Amino acid sequence: MHDISSPSNLVTPASPTLQPLAPHIQSFHNVLKHMIAAGHNVSDLIFSPGRPPQVELTGDLEPVPIAGLEMLKPPHIKAFAEIMLAHSEQGQESFEKLGSADISYGVPGLCRFRVNIFKQRGSHAIVMRVIPTTPPNWEDLDLPPGVMSSAGLKNGLVLVTGPTGSGKSTTLAAVISMINATKKYHIVTIEDPIEFIHDHNLSTIHQRELHSDTPNFALALRAALRQAPKVILVGEMRDRETIEVAMEAAETGHLVLSTLHTVDAAKTIDRIIGVFPKNEEPVIRTRLSQSFRRIVSQRLMPKVGGGRIAAIEILVSNSRTREYIEKGEKEGRSITDAMNDGALDGMQTFDKVLERYIREGLVTRETAMAYASNATNLALAISDLDQDARDAAVALQQQQQQDAAPSSPGDIQIDGFER
Repeated sequence: MHDISSPSNLVTPASPTLQPLAPHIQSFHNVLKHMIAAGHNVSDLIFSPGRPPQVELTGDLEPVPIAGLEMLKPPHIKAFAEIMLAHSEQGQESFEKLGSADISYGVPGLCRFRVNIFKQRGSHAIVMRVIPTTPPNWEDLDLPPGVMSSAGLKNGLVLVTGPTGSGKSTTLAAVISMINATKKYHIVTIEDPIEFIHDHNLSTIHQRELHSDTPNFALALRAALRQAPKVILVGEMRDRETIEVAMEAAETGHLVLSTLHTVDAAKTIDRIIGVFPKNEEPVIRTRLSQSFRRIVSQRLMPKVGGGRIAAIEILVSNSRTREYIEKGEKEGRSITDAMNDGALDGMQTFDKVLERYIREGLVTRETAMAYASNATNLALAISDLDQDARDAAVALQQQQQQDAAPSSPGDIQIDGFER
């Protein structure tokens, strides 16, 4: 177990400043380093009263033994929170007024974190998402061509959607990295908080963080239209104003990348249209159909043999999908059907990807069914595997029966003599 200073020494003043916290910062950083070292795939660090420090490894929480912190107490977590909040006036204000704060925090030589500090049952709790020190290498991620081709688009709206922790930020960072490596563009990102740090390469990249560099997404997005970027990344389209300005930017020649917390392409379209008044729906449908280029939806799931694998659904703009968005889905005209028929354009559905994963042995049938959009249709698609399994079982049974059959009389040997 890793030893740190006495837990009582980690309790800090109620109003933290960096100087009095200095002796405690190194102890806190030692805790973080020990937790990161718990495995190769640590995604989150969690501090909760009554539990030891925990890390999330491939979807499961695992305790990390640290001397003096076998069971976290409220003063421990409060001390950790105050160390991180000392770097963020906005975070302190948000925590006091709203009961939670989103901030970024970096440890030199280790990594950066996206941090949420929140109140629960009268005490503090902390969740820290691990952010690698360098953006993901797009060549190593093995993303589908329909995703990486987004880097070659000149304009329009590209949305990456999925639940929290599904890898949306990683996918967008990979697209930005590819643009940075291949295009001489001006790129502006607006994030809450900044996650991956992008160095200038062929492109020039300016990264703005909510609250420290700009008060909100919509204001920063409007300002970006006057900053001559070719590419704009908006961390999340949270409200009507941000969505409207993002579409305006896409319509005026910018490539706009952003995220939404929606489960698939069809729900993403519904969410965007749903934030506007009903009387504006025809106009919004037309604008969205003309401005969108890709809707990429992701789901992370357990992989056979350990780790996780992403299933990715891709909706690409073509005449058929634009018509379905503009006029709406109805019987015989669904977004899912368009994606199933659009492989040549780089489109794919979750269930087709899951079927392939099952056949390749990458995920179990049970896992795939749990993550499928339509489990019944997926079961029908892999029904031939059931027949193959039955045929194999029958063949094995017949072979076992043959092996167990008695030998012919001519083969029987008694007392060393053959009869």
